[in-house]
Amino acid sequence: MIDMTQEMSSRTASTSRAQRLAADAAEAADVRRWRTHPDVVALRIERVRAQVDRLCWAGIILGLAFTAANVQWFAAAGSEFGSLPWLTAWLLDPTVCLVLLAILRAEQVTARYQVRTGRWVRAAKWLTLAATYVMNTWSSWAAGSPAGVVLHSVPPMVVFVAAEAVTDLRDKLTDAVQVALVNTAKPADVHELATADRERPARRLFADYLADARLAWKPDVRVTPAWVREVTGCSRGLSSRLAAELSAEVAEGVRHGS
Repeated sequence: MIDMTQEMSSRTASTSRAQRLAADAAEAADVRRWRTHPDVVALRIERVRAQVDRLCWAGIILGLAFTAANVQWFAAAGSEFGSLPWLTAWLLDPTVCLVLLAILRAEQVTARYQVRTGRWVRAAKWLTLAATYVMNTWSSWAAGSPAGVVLHSVPPMVVFVAAEAVTDLRDKLTDAVQVALVNTAKPADVHELATADRERPARRLFADYLADARLAWKPDVRVTPAWVREVTGCSRGLSSRLAAELSAEVAEGVRHGS
């Protein structure tokens, strides 16, 4: 009788442990399913995007604030404190910086939706950054001061790199959302995705851009990211991958042809 009781207790304990493990497994599967859900992934990426934007904007604004004093000193050229030339010199750096900030603000939106901007936009951004750098470092170059050149070069260069990097970062974050959507799509969701696609502009994939690049390529064409952007209209972040893929295909075709 005692042996039967012990055996029943052991079976009950084993069943309880199995039930707990089954409940834990079901909970873990549910958590994993929601963590990989496209909407949840998109929400988490949007939070990261907001943090990236805030940090980059803070660094850019601080760097431009540092350059403002240097540019004012450069533009004032020893004018008397409080005089009209001294006061007017404070307008030079904000004139350049406001144009740069407007461009970066616009790219914040275009990069999110992977819309390619034109050459004039990049030319204006590079011109404003180059002007800021020259005005910050001219006096140090003229005085032959390496320490001054380094000191006044760091903030403009940081602003320049941040302005270029933040656009690519936003582009890649958008790619991450698209990858999450594609990887989690199930056969049962195909009809819903197709319906949604009919209701909004079609989203082009890597293969679509690559197919366009293949059609546009000719034997005398040198494949570069800039050429890929021109013929496909893809984003800067995607053009490098497309150029590398198409270059590899071209090289493979040449080897087989030879």
